[in-house]
Amino acid sequence: MTKPLLIGIDIGTQGTKTVLCDRAGRVLADAFEPSQLIRPGDGSVYEDPERLFGSVVRTVRAVTAQAGEAAQHIAALAMDAQMAGLLGIGADFEAVTPLDSWLDSRCAPYTERIRREAEEACIRSSGGPVINAHAPKILWWKHEQPEAYARIRKFVMPNGYIAGRLCGLKAEDAFMDYTFLHFNSFSDNPGGGFNEELLRMFSVEPDKLPRVVSPTTVVGQVTDKYAAACGLPRGVKVAAGCGDTAASSLGAGITRPGIAYDVAGTASVFACATDRFAPDTVHKTILFARSVIEGLYIPLAYISGGGICLKWFAGLCGRELRELDALAEQEAPGCRGITFIPHFSGRTCPLDNDVRGAFLGLHGAPSAGLLYRSILEAVAYEYRSYLDILRQNGCIDALETVRGAGGGAKSAVFAQIKADVLGVDYQALRNSDTAPPACALIAADAAGYADRPLAEVCAAYPEEGALCRADRDKTGLYAAHAARYRRILDGIGALCRDDITIPEKGGSSDGE
Repeated sequence: MTKPLLIGIDIGTQGTKTVLCDRAGRVLADAFEPSQLIRPGDGSVYEDPERLFGSVVRTVRAVTAQAGEAAQHIAALAMDAQMAGLLGIGADFEAVTPLDSWLDSRCAPYTERIRREAEEACIRSSGGPVINAHAPKILWWKHEQPEAYARIRKFVMPNGYIAGRLCGLKAEDAFMDYTFLHFNSFSDNPGGGFNEELLRMFSVEPDKLPRVVSPTTVVGQVTDKYAAACGLPRGVKVAAGCGDTAASSLGAGITRPGIAYDVAGTASVFACATDRFAPDTVHKTILFARSVIEGLYIPLAYISGGGICLKWFAGLCGRELRELDALAEQEAPGCRGITFIPHFSGRTCPLDNDVRGAFLGLHGAPSAGLLYRSILEAVAYEYRSYLDILRQNGCIDALETVRGAGGGAKSAVFAQIKADVLGVDYQALRNSDTAPPACALIAADAAGYADRPLAEVCAAYPEEGALCRADRDKTGLYAAHAARYRRILDGIGALCRDDITIPEKGGSSDGE
């Protein structure tokens, strides 16, 4: 093993993944622990912070055990985390609230309030549309749980909470890095902080918010207590880290304009790189996120249930995804007029909490392959909408390729559909789980062990897999289907807002 060694940790929706890397990002050991999302049924989705912290300690201990004596050469670590979730801490960095997941929708009334009172101002300042993220979650705690809110000294991101615990920080040391700013409607994204006027408008105390730092800022060292618990040597430095999409795009080599990125995971994320800050005030769809690389932005949009829909359908059919891929490949583009809506928990980009999932145009007892292909095409149509907006905003002069990571990028038929719908070649990556190694590279840079600038290191990191060439004839064919999809999607929200209430268990609706 090459000295020094670095640790990268991904705190995701599905679980905690920890890797041990050399300073080139080569993975030498890894460990994973699944998460436990709690869903009481009232719109809340959260995690136990103590269990989350324990998952980091246990997975770090697992990789140090695999490393054996080489673990003494571990010099630094960094973490990424889900980006729209947060929790409140007390004076000693203890958790005062659960970790509100990005899937939590209790704050929806406050999301609507922000949209009514200051939507465009928030978009121009933060770079992101107003969605169920940091700002409405903070307002929910302030107005719905005032006693808990009074105990909260700072609101922090999941990786910031873990880092603070590992380093023995106090609330006044709390931080978040700038890649999270677009998820807080009260932020000043270009300025790298918070918008005082917006905070005053919604009566949010500035001292409840953490300081904003660079992802490569060293925020402390692992305490002796937790070094022993994790199997780490003394004095391991901890970098601030970043959001999960920022980490995965960095690890995919998205370090300059002209490259797009597809995260085909639980959520389906489409992003590109640009050096322009151009908030989407018209469509209110694109989140203008900062890259880890200073001066670069990674504007993105996502479907919260993209990958979830695929797994749901596979489970419903009792078939493996690869089997369904083979069946879908036999079906023609357009799926004979069948359209799938992938928004099982509301539409996120742009926000419409009332939209729900659906199959439309069913006829003639459609096969599993046909229905499955309609799910794949729906995700691609969403991406086409995002790309069109980015082009209209002047964010993209020329798009060279789309790089794909995540489990879905391994599907040849899915990659081909995306290439054909977008009209851009699609390059799958072999190292599809790019976030944890990217965190290790951030740690190396922060601790002074990188021999080149971070952008250069990460540009050379990805291993290219299969390349799907875009079929321009099919791109033209898909254009009509994509336009039809948008018309259906624009209309389905009104349909889903019908006031008929269907009980979850037993009883009957008013229409029966």
